[in-house]
Amino acid sequence: MSKQVLAAVLALTAASLSAQALARDSINIVGSSTVFPFSTAVAENFGRGGFKTPKVESTGTGGGIKLFCAGSGVDTPDIANASRAMKASEFEICVGNGVKEITEVRIGFDGIVLAESKAGQGLDLSLKDIFLALAKDVPNDKGDLVPNPNKTWKDVNPALPATKIEVLGPPPTSGTRDAFAELAMEGGCNSFPALKALKKSDEKRHKAVCQAVREDGAYIEAGENDNLIVQKLVANPKAVGVFGYSFLEQNEDKVRGSKVGGVAPTYDSISSAAYPISRSLYFYVKNGHVDAIPGIKQYVTEFTSDKAWGPDGYLADKGLIALPDADRKAMAASAKALTPMAKPAH
Repeated sequence: MSKQVLAAVLALTAASLSAQALARDSINIVGSSTVFPFSTAVAENFGRGGFKTPKVESTGTGGGIKLFCAGSGVDTPDIANASRAMKASEFEICVGNGVKEITEVRIGFDGIVLAESKAGQGLDLSLKDIFLALAKDVPNDKGDLVPNPNKTWKDVNPALPATKIEVLGPPPTSGTRDAFAELAMEGGCNSFPALKALKKSDEKRHKAVCQAVREDGAYIEAGENDNLIVQKLVANPKAVGVFGYSFLEQNEDKVRGSKVGGVAPTYDSISSAAYPISRSLYFYVKNGHVDAIPGIKQYVTEFTSDKAWGPDGYLADKGLIALPDADRKAMAASAKALTPMAKPAH
């Protein structure tokens, strides 16, 4: 009797999702503002092929994954774009809410740039400079952590201009902010031997010290709107903005990237890892929606085609830095097979 009841419940659940699907006949995509222009370009091309153009929203990586992991059904997204890998804690929330099979698709690389107006200062910053400029607490001459006293770039490094530190960047919900904190801030933090050693003795404390951004006005949260940052940089040539390389390329008539460690952010420097602040980009597919929402498989196929994400594909024109050929081929096969991801290690 229990088997019959279970079968009936499963049948009703499937029928319910199928019925709900009738209320939505297009794909719903949320997430990263960095991946947004790539996803939008794919959606527009995909929409010319017989399916409705997917709805793509820029909610930030953290916000997008939260919506994605809220559950199954047409009131939840089918795909989440991300400018960092999904965290183990997010994966657990997904599974706890019934989103048990997720396909992870790594789409390429992006660099995080510190951009300036074309009329800006032409900064060349080390990771240590970035940490000393933006960290909430920094070491003093005795090695003790104190609230960040640095007001100008010259305070950080005598070789830099005596201009006020004013950095416009994304909020904590942004994958760009997460990656910037991990790659740039923590990288600079580890240039201090005592702080680097802290990772072995107290990893939680190390992360708190190295990734905490100052809140005294030197770093200004500009939301998920990279266009707003560009406008502010043009209006204030002494300000610096933090966003993805792809957005820099789209606005190269207005802004330029500061060098980091003597290396300018370019396609070649990011793909070769010569540029110090680079990261992978992703999107995540809710496998449980594939049979209910029309076009998900076909959208994935379009995104992972060489005409889209290849070195000479239309996403390269938007600033996407392609994966190496072998990685791209393997990733495309995994994506098309909708291979479920394992729980992330962190």
